Amino acid sequence: MSKKSGLVAMLGGKCPQCREGHMFPVSLISYNKLSQVNKNCEVCGANFQPEPDFYYGAMYISYAFSVALVITALVAINVLIEKPELWMYLTTVVVLNVFLLPVMLRLSKTLYLYWLGKLKYRGK
Repeated sequence: MSKKSGLVAMLGGKCPQCREGHMFPVSLISYNKLSQVNKNCEVCGANFQPEPDFYYGAMYISYAFSVALVITALVAINVLIEKPELWMYLTTVVVLNVFLLPVMLRLSKTLYLYWLGKLKYRGK
């Protein structure tokens, strides 16, 4: 079993039960298979699909990430630029959301599984 901390495993998209297996078939920053989650952990066999449509609730977490990103970008633009124009706001928000979409989507699913998936760490 892995000795990774829960936070490191969560940020890496690892299995909540063994903290070694991958939750996603591709890297966290990949645009391929964007919404796909593995059915089971390849290391311990934990079920990543506790019920049909389980990950719909993760949309709320993803939405919160997007709102936080927009607020942070708008504040940063206001602090760094004296008189920002509307196109600066729009361009920055769109580019950041498109660039960080895979990370926010997959991290929200990982957090949702860790919090509500009833899979507990079984380390030694």
